[in-house]
Amino acid sequence: MPSIKTADIVVIGSGIGGLCCGALLARYGYRVTVCESHTIPGGAAHGFERQGFIFDSGPSLYSGMSYRASTNPLRHVLDAVGEGDSVTWANYNTWGVRIPEGDFDTTVGNDQFADLLRNLRGEAAVQEWRRLQKAMVPLGKAATALPPAALRLDLGAAQTVAPYAWELLRNAPALSQSSQPFSTVLDRTIRDPFIRHWMNMLCFLLSGLPAEGTSTAEMAFMFAEWYRPGVTLDYPIGGSAALVNALVRGLEKYGGTLRLGAHVKEILVEGDRATGVTLRSGEVLSAGTVISNASIWDTLKLVPDGALPKTFVEERQATPECPSFLHLHLGIDGEGLPPDLACHYITVEDWERGIDAPQNLIVMSIPTVLDPLLAPPGKHTIHVYTPATEPYELWQGCDRRSPEYAQLKAERAAPLWRALERIIPDVRHRVEVELVGTPLTHERFLRCHRGSYGPAISVQDGLFPGPKTPLEGLLCVGGSTFPGIGLPAVAACGLMTANTLTSVSQHRQMLRDVLG
Repeated sequence: MPSIKTADIVVIGSGIGGLCCGALLARYGYRVTVCESHTIPGGAAHGFERQGFIFDSGPSLYSGMSYRASTNPLRHVLDAVGEGDSVTWANYNTWGVRIPEGDFDTTVGNDQFADLLRNLRGEAAVQEWRRLQKAMVPLGKAATALPPAALRLDLGAAQTVAPYAWELLRNAPALSQSSQPFSTVLDRTIRDPFIRHWMNMLCFLLSGLPAEGTSTAEMAFMFAEWYRPGVTLDYPIGGSAALVNALVRGLEKYGGTLRLGAHVKEILVEGDRATGVTLRSGEVLSAGTVISNASIWDTLKLVPDGALPKTFVEERQATPECPSFLHLHLGIDGEGLPPDLACHYITVEDWERGIDAPQNLIVMSIPTVLDPLLAPPGKHTIHVYTPATEPYELWQGCDRRSPEYAQLKAERAAPLWRALERIIPDVRHRVEVELVGTPLTHERFLRCHRGSYGPAISVQDGLFPGPKTPLEGLLCVGGSTFPGIGLPAVAACGLMTANTLTSVSQHRQMLRDVLG
C-alpha cells in the first residue's frame, strides 16, 4: 500500500512562479510541499555546473531587483519571505548590440538612447523618441500605481487595494489604455523605422510577442524601470541559482518542504475536488489544495479524464504556443580577451524578416564579466540562445542518441556561433566545455510541452486566464496564467494566488512588511 503524507498545499513544479507562491504561502502559515521532477530546483531559471563552469539555464537579464522600493514583484516576494537582502546583485547599465545599423554598445536610460538615435537617425528621430517618452509617462504612472503585491482575486481585494485607490483614480484615463496593444502607442507617436524595430524587439524579449501582441501595461512597466534617471540592470552574484536558492530558503524557513526528483504522475480527485497528487514512485501526497506550476498543457495531462469540463479542456488544449529555444552553453579560456566585454549582447540579422523569425534575434550572456566565480580562474561562462523562436517541429521525433540529432544540433547552432564570433572572433579555439540545448532538451528537463516557452496569447485576444480552474482545489500559476510569460509576470502570478488563499489580515500585514 503506498505511503500517504499530508500537506495543506502541494505545488507541482519549482519554477519561479511555483516557488514564489509556495514560499509566500509558507509565510502565511500553510504546510506547503513543492514537488519538483528535476533534481535541481528553479524550472527554466535553474543553474547547473559542468567542469567548474556554472551556467544559467535560461533568464539572465534582471532589473529592479537590487533595491526595496522596486516595482518588480519578484523582489516583493523575496522581501516578504525575508530574503530580499540575501542575494547580492551586481549592477551594470551597458549591453552590446550587433544590428543592421551597426555594432555598438548602448545603455539603459533615456539620454544615451537619444544620443544614439541622433547619431543613427538624426534629430527628427530624437524628437519622435521624446514624443514616445512623453506618452509613456502617464502610462508608466498608471502601471505602477498599484503594487502587484496588493492584488488578490477575491472580494478581499477591496481592502488590500483601497490604500492605492486615489492613485488608481488619478491615473484612470491612462489605465484604460493599459490593456491595449503597445503597437497602438507606437502608431500614434513613432514613424521612424529604427525606433519601431527597437521597440518591437524589446516587446519580444519581454513577452515573446511583437508590439501588436504585447500589452501597453507591460511596456509601461519596462519604461518606468529602464528609462528612469540613474537606472541600472542587475545580475545575481552566483547566477540565477542564487535567486532560486533564496526562494527555497524562504520556503523552508517557514516550514515548507521542497521535494526534488519527485515526479508528479497524477492529480488526485475525489468527487468534484482535487485532493492531492500521486508521485511516480507510488507515494501519495494528500492536500487541501493543489497548485500546478506546470504549463497548462502539461497540467491537463495530470488530471483524470472527466474531472474537468470537456469545453474547458478543449479550450485550454487549443491555447496557441510560443516556439522553443536553442541554447549554446560554453566554458572558454578567457586569456587575452579585452577587459571591456559586456555582460549581454544581442544580434539581429534583418529587421524585415520579423523579430520573431527563427534565428534572426540571438541573445548572448557572459555573466563572468560581473561574477568571475562562475568559472575557474581566467575562464568565462557563456550562454547564447534564440529567445523562443526555435520551431519544435524541426526536432519532433528525433532520437537524441542518433548521429542525425547530433548533425541537426551542429547545423542549427551554427548561427549562434557566428553571432558569438562577432564578439570573440577566436572563440572556437578557446572552448573547454560545449553544450547545445534543443527543444527536446527543454521538453525533457523542464517537463515542458513541446519545449515551449509558454502560451502565445496576444493582448488582442484578451488576457491570460486566471489561476482558478473549474475543479475545486486545483489552481494554476506560472507562464500559462495571468499576467503571463517572464520572471516578473510569473512572480506576480504566484503573489496573487498566494494572497487569494490567505486571510485579508495576513495579506495586509505582508504589505506593511514589504511596502511600508
